[in-house]
Amino acid sequence: MGTTTIHFPIEKTTQSRLSQTNFDQLEFGAVNSDHMFVADYVNGEWTSMKIIPFQSISVSPACSALHYAQMVFEGMKAYRASNGDLLVFRPEKHLERINNSNRRMCMPELPSSFFFEAIDQLVHLDQDWIPRKEGCSLYLRPFIFATDPYIGVKPSATYKFIIFTCPVAGYYKGTVNVVVESKFVRAAEGGVGEAKTGGNYAASLLPAKLAADKGYHQILWTDSKEHEFFEESGTMNLMFVINDTLITPPLGGSILPGITRDCILTIARDWGVKVEERKIGIKEIVNAYQNGSLQDAFGTGTAATITHIAKIHHNGADYTLPASEDRVLSNKLNQYLLDIKHGVAEDKFGWVHRINL
Repeated sequence: MGTTTIHFPIEKTTQSRLSQTNFDQLEFGAVNSDHMFVADYVNGEWTSMKIIPFQSISVSPACSALHYAQMVFEGMKAYRASNGDLLVFRPEKHLERINNSNRRMCMPELPSSFFFEAIDQLVHLDQDWIPRKEGCSLYLRPFIFATDPYIGVKPSATYKFIIFTCPVAGYYKGTVNVVVESKFVRAAEGGVGEAKTGGNYAASLLPAKLAADKGYHQILWTDSKEHEFFEESGTMNLMFVINDTLITPPLGGSILPGITRDCILTIARDWGVKVEERKIGIKEIVNAYQNGSLQDAFGTGTAATITHIAKIHHNGADYTLPASEDRVLSNKLNQYLLDIKHGVAEDKFGWVHRINL
């Protein structure tokens, strides 16, 4: 991280909602903490950086982001270690990804000179919002959107950057049942699938709703050309275990490069697990299920870490996987990664950032 500390102006809230928040019944994304970081991009530079009480913002009806979806966002988590340290997981990787998204969406990059300091000071200020309950964390949502009051189709000249935080429990409650998507497309090569931009998620809402109407929690996205090869699982990266080999679709333009995905693959390789990043088709999974070699299927992501897939539906058939508690590798990976995030396990990969203010 940077060595120079920037002291942002801080306006503290006079009406904290902390005492009215039930931390035993958290719903993901339903409760916001007391403060947020804001900055504006004007005349080619980021300026007006400050921390203020969480509040609504005002934009012009002609705000270009509302019309042309020029925006990107990130999601990361902060934890409190047993010794009281404030920990943020892999913020440098999230900065790398948000700037990759910015470039794809023709938006200005965020400099590390204030990105890390903004996170440190915001989390430090709202540290009492970090849940103490196991399985919970403080979720950080940095996002940037175009602010030009102009409806011509062109990149905006002005932008707003905001970070706000939410105390959260797990994104999914338990395992998920999924259906293979063979009509709708999340993203195609050459598109914006590898950028974390809102339009990708908007495109997923209808097929996800149709799946939910049939009793499934999420969908398994397939490739845009043949609908033959798997890509992602809902809003998560997708992994399978076949004959003790961990297999995941390769990055190639249409798949979001997940930070949790990277962690899982790094840990598995460090443990000596055979890992393959390659195309994996529907037929291969069905065959593996039928011959008994399909041991696991799960999604990975910051919001959920690892979510086990209990059932896969394809072409009128349901394929029920082993009970989640019996899946050795994914459970071991999940626990080890959580232990690193909470400062329990050795941080041998240098992933945990400690806030020292």
